[in-house]
Amino acid sequence: MNLKLARCPRSVSSPSHDSCVERVHDMFMFLPLLLNCYTYQAVIPTASSHALSRLFRALTAVFLHLMEHLGTSSQTAGIAAADADSAADVDGSDGAGGRMERTVPSEHQDRTSNQQQQTSSATSGVLDKLFGKQLLLARHYINSRKSWLKMVPTENCDILMTFPDTIDDHTLLWLLNQIRVGIPQVSIQVRQHKHTRAHAFFITTTFENLLRGAEQMGMYKTVKPQFGGGMRRFSWEENNIYENIESELCFFTSQERQSIIKYWLDNLRAKQGEMLHNIHFLEGQPIIPELMARGVIHQMFPLHEQRILNQLMTSWVQAVCERQPLDDICDYFGVKIGLYFAWLGFYTNSMLYPAVIGFLLWILAEADQTSQDICCVVFALFNVVWATLFLERWKRREAELAYRWGTLDTPAESLEEPRPQFRGVKRWSPITGCQEFYYPPWKRALFRWLVSLPVCLLCLCFVFLAMLLCLQLQEVVMEIQELPGITRFIPKILLAITVTVCDEVYKKIAYWLNDMENYRFQSAYENNLIIKMVFFEFINSYLSLFYIGFYLKDMERLKE
Repeated sequence: MNLKLARCPRSVSSPSHDSCVERVHDMFMFLPLLLNCYTYQAVIPTASSHALSRLFRALTAVFLHLMEHLGTSSQTAGIAAADADSAADVDGSDGAGGRMERTVPSEHQDRTSNQQQQTSSATSGVLDKLFGKQLLLARHYINSRKSWLKMVPTENCDILMTFPDTIDDHTLLWLLNQIRVGIPQVSIQVRQHKHTRAHAFFITTTFENLLRGAEQMGMYKTVKPQFGGGMRRFSWEENNIYENIESELCFFTSQERQSIIKYWLDNLRAKQGEMLHNIHFLEGQPIIPELMARGVIHQMFPLHEQRILNQLMTSWVQAVCERQPLDDICDYFGVKIGLYFAWLGFYTNSMLYPAVIGFLLWILAEADQTSQDICCVVFALFNVVWATLFLERWKRREAELAYRWGTLDTPAESLEEPRPQFRGVKRWSPITGCQEFYYPPWKRALFRWLVSLPVCLLCLCFVFLAMLLCLQLQEVVMEIQELPGITRFIPKILLAITVTVCDEVYKKIAYWLNDMENYRFQSAYENNLIIKMVFFEFINSYLSLFYIGFYLKDMERLKE
């Protein structure tokens, strides 16, 4: 764990100049504060330099004013001591560069000491008038245990973890120690934004640790042709058989680096009796997801690479009538995003056939009802055949991409790693003989039948009642002839707003219910979440159409 902190300058003063010199050193403490402040280069742009220029001019004016009342030699020594000490690092020397030799006062200095003591109070009043409490706050801010870092390149970061500006030192140090002990492979650099005062952890790791992590995750990598080619689960002992293993920059993509580090962070678990303030962790409970749910961690996300984004912008976003760079999308965003856009492009291209056939049948259909019915039957039969062929062709295309991207042989449920958010009690597995987390299935079933199902039915009832109110309001509006014509669209707008709001609210409810059901594997978690979301969104979006078409049988309103 590499943690570099910017050191605070020590106060160097003489007994006869305590009051005024203390103000000078307040300024010396404030200057490194300005110099060490910085912005997150990957998140927020650099602030304007005009405000800093005005602030430095004000500090310079006050500084020159103080120089008139202090001995030049002591001031020069104080500046040298402050500069040398502020440049020191925590893991450096014992601060010898910050020390300075005390000079023997001369007769002239003895005569002027009384005058300096008299003017020190006046100088303090000038500082207080110009800056108020800012200097005192600056000294308190630096002397506290805040984690000040020397500036490092943003490129040395894979995962960024941000915190709210109200976080205290104890929480930062506690989490820092947990990561340092639990994940010794990562390197963390702590920074603080100079405007929002929010802290952030810049997390990265070395190439050797990434190789170890790839083996832990079971990541698939391409094998050299002389060793058989294809994709194979990465093994540290046989790392020489993989392509580009000699290049640290080319072997792992940015997405693979970030996924390995995130895998470590998500699997950082608490020990028995672990607690942070009023947060009591269960034994084996993931620390990072719990702190994110409690608001201790604001967010955790990977950083973009501008060079790759520019390439994708040229070859993908700005390209017209060209194939999608699916391999580049998969390498940068991951397999799930790559498969999504692969399906989206495949579906869009496949829709061309029913669009052409439907357009031709629409032209050939005559004005009489018989020809229109014949064309509808033909188009319906074509859609049945087209849908079947579409699914079969997509299965083949999906298998091709899965083999190319190394996800064809996904581990079975018995070999799948538990979710980091999975909670349970530790026990010895009767199958493997190893310790594992166990959650009784009857608890999950009880929650699903007594909580999840009633909540889902209650949401559907609310949607049905909201739809009825909108339809009744539309009937009332249609019956009143004196109202302007634009008012007939108000119930429809309200219905559209209701559908959208209900979708967003139910999405949060579905995630909460799924989290409480506490599924062991990610595949089971996603499958049950999809069932909840699709079931509700289908009813929420199409219930009004089925109600008007099959219950009211009002074709005119249905066409509207």
